[in-house]
Amino acid sequence: MAKDKIAFVCDNCGQESGKWLGKCPSCGQWNTFREIKVGPSPAASLRSAGLADGITARSRDAARVVRLRDISSHDDPRIDMHDTELNRVLGGGLVPGSIVLLGGEPGIGKSTLSLQTALQMSEKRILYVSGEESAHQLKMRAERLYGGSATNANDHLLILCDNSLEAIFEHIKEAKPDIIVVDSIQTIATEDVESSPGSIAQVRECASALLRFAKSSGVPVILIGHITKEGTLAGPKILEHIVDTVIQFEGDQHYMYRILRSTKNRFGSTSELGIYEMQPTGLRPVANPSELLLTADHEGLSGVAISAAIEGIRPFLVETQALVSTAAYGTPQRSATGFDQRRLNMLLAVLEKRVGFKLMQKDVFLNIAGGLRVTDMAMDLSVIAAVLSSNVDTPIEGGWCMAGEVGLSGEVRPVARIEQRIAEAERLGFRHILVPRYSLSGLSRKKWQIEVVPVRKVEEALRALFG
Repeated sequence: MAKDKIAFVCDNCGQESGKWLGKCPSCGQWNTFREIKVGPSPAASLRSAGLADGITARSRDAARVVRLRDISSHDDPRIDMHDTELNRVLGGGLVPGSIVLLGGEPGIGKSTLSLQTALQMSEKRILYVSGEESAHQLKMRAERLYGGSATNANDHLLILCDNSLEAIFEHIKEAKPDIIVVDSIQTIATEDVESSPGSIAQVRECASALLRFAKSSGVPVILIGHITKEGTLAGPKILEHIVDTVIQFEGDQHYMYRILRSTKNRFGSTSELGIYEMQPTGLRPVANPSELLLTADHEGLSGVAISAAIEGIRPFLVETQALVSTAAYGTPQRSATGFDQRRLNMLLAVLEKRVGFKLMQKDVFLNIAGGLRVTDMAMDLSVIAAVLSSNVDTPIEGGWCMAGEVGLSGEVRPVARIEQRIAEAERLGFRHILVPRYSLSGLSRKKWQIEVVPVRKVEEALRALFG
């Protein structure tokens, strides 16, 4: 038996080294190298299950040099997940032969989303591999989601509670599923690696074996991954390099909303966003997030501004809340929830330098309502409006919303897809919308019933809101 090779892998970026290094030469992080034992090829697990011969033959036939012009450009039909939000984040559905990594904090709803989706896809034969829960626990969860009669009719869903990779491949050979779900990859272990489940070596080898199987057989694999206390996916960074799509399931457990984001997608856009509402019967896709993210009654309240934001291809209106008060402990506090802290500091500096409002000795707290985290630059104008409204304790008149990026010189810069933002505000009954003047060049305002107010500087926007 060949001796196992010793290697060192960086936890942060997946860089390999033959010896231990204090500082990673790739990402520059300190004390991130961990020793692993590199066992046999990932194909060993497939070979022990009797799957390697056919897969190796197909791989050998496919592995030949061809000209780019001779390659067929047709797209394989995507698998409908029967979930509009999940289909949107995946780029239109699940690609055959792909491997998807779904990560999130404990209790956020990863297993619920996976089981709920598997129950809905009655036309596909799905193997659900659970290394964390028993079959009885999965049955209880399924009954909570759909009731006993519904789960009894779901003959397409196969449950396997096992932690051995070799045993999983044996059951795959017998069941011949169309889709495989592994919950979670950190609980699966292979006999080829002498370490405990969840270690860097185990996660790496198991993921590589599942990747080889998915690419060679055309059966898509969905992996569920844990999150570390730093908020990153557990295991080596190379795990994220191996998979085709990385999806983050996030949200505050104190809120009912859950956000599905794609941080890597080889078959679609990474700017798409899926929104779910947590209910006693599972996760409900939110088709119209604007109506849920806006508070029903904020008339007469200062520090509240409505922004027309866009995530991916979907426009929605979000409520920005700000509180400005005198610093009680000498050093002013700056806190932002759902918004970039550094960008908030920049906008406060613009307010002080360009507009003349002194906020140096005041605490500023910013919150995006609903537990949402927004990265759209068009939120700048609503942040400044909410901060100023709270500072002077004057509410913004009802029926106003806004969209615009603010530059360091105090100008309101143009934003993309302004027509969709205006149409969404008009659909929800808003009467006025502040937009950058340069975004309206070439557009006719006559097709909208809503009053479009173009502004070029922050002072013009504040004058339109507060007089």
